[in-house]
Amino acid sequence: MSIATAKAKFVVTGNTTWQQERRFFTSMALIAGFTVLVGFAPTYYLKSISLAPALPLLVHIHGVLFTFWIVLLIAQTLLIAMRHTDWHRRLGVAGVVLAGLMTVVAYVTAIEALHRGRISAEFFAVPMTTVLLFPALVAAAVIMRRNPEAHKRLMMIGTTELLLAPVGRWPIVRAWGAFGSYAVTDLFILALLVYDILSRRRPHPVTVWAGAVFIASQPLRQMLGGTATWLAFVHWLTS
Repeated sequence: MSIATAKAKFVVTGNTTWQQERRFFTSMALIAGFTVLVGFAPTYYLKSISLAPALPLLVHIHGVLFTFWIVLLIAQTLLIAMRHTDWHRRLGVAGVVLAGLMTVVAYVTAIEALHRGRISAEFFAVPMTTVLLFPALVAAAVIMRRNPEAHKRLMMIGTTELLLAPVGRWPIVRAWGAFGSYAVTDLFILALLVYDILSRRRPHPVTVWAGAVFIASQPLRQMLGGTATWLAFVHWLTS
C-alpha cells in the first residue's frame, strides 16, 4: 500500500468515525432534552395548562438552571457537529459556571424541600448524591477536556445523573418506584456502552468506570437513606 493510499484510508476512516460520534452524541443530547420535557411538562413547563400547584421562587430558579444545562448540552454537541470547536470552548466556560450554580441551588432546594416536608429524610439521600456526583463528573470532564472521547462521555454520564428526576416523573415509571426510575435512566449508560462496542470494538474506560460509579450509587443511596446514621445527620442538618 502506498503512502498516499494509506493517508486516504486514514482520512476516510477518521471522517467516518467523527460522523458516527457526531450523530450519536447529538442524538443522546436531544433524547435527554425530550426526557426532561416529558418528565417536567405537567408540573413545570406546562404548569398553567395542567393546573399544577404554584411553585416557590427557589424551585423556579432550580428549573431554569437545569433547563439551561440541557439546552447548553444540545448546543455544545451541535457546535461540535458543525466543527465550531472555538465556540464550543467558549461556551464550556459558561457551562462550568452553570454547573457550579446548579450544585449550590440543588443543595439549597433540597434542604428547603426537606424543611417544608415535600421530601422525607430518607429520600433526601437521593438529591444529596446528585449534589456530589454531578459536579464530580463535570469536574472530571473539564480536567479531561483535551481528551475529547473521555470528555464527552463524562459530560453525558454527568447529565444522566440529572435525568433521574424527570424519568421518575414519567407516568408509567412513577408506578415502578425508585428502582424503576434507576433502570430506565440506566438505558443511557447502556446506549453509551453499546455504541462503544459497535464503534470501538470495546468499551471506553470512562464509560466503564464512570458508568459503574453512577449505577453503583443508585442502590447505595437507597440503602443510605434508611440508616440511623443518615437520619441522625439529617436531623442535625435541619435542627
